[in-house]
Amino acid sequence: MPKRVLTGTIVSDKTDKTVVVRVERRVKHPLYGKIIKRSKKYHAHDEGNEFKEGQIVRIEETAPISKLKTWRVLGAADAGAPKADADKKPAAKARSKKTPESANAEAEPAEA
Repeated sequence: MPKRVLTGTIVSDKTDKTVVVRVERRVKHPLYGKIIKRSKKYHAHDEGNEFKEGQIVRIEETAPISKLKTWRVLGAADAGAPKADADKKPAAKARSKKTPESANAEAEPAEA
């Protein structure tokens, strides 16, 4: 059976050889239909203490390493993976509002 691989953000790297990774998933509410975020934290083995808080990493399921650790860090997520901010729409261009003075100037023809 293939091992599960998840992508998440490191929320803690305080313990030796262990990082805590928060994995977010988006699910549809069963009654209201709104898309909501659900997250879960996994303790993952980081042998070289090379990953720091805030990094996006991939973790893989393994045989139990300790009481809480059954995952290990594969490495940093590749740059091509979509980030949480990439899901948001780009900011709309600001429209220039005409002031009453400029509207009157355009309406009246210039005298020659």
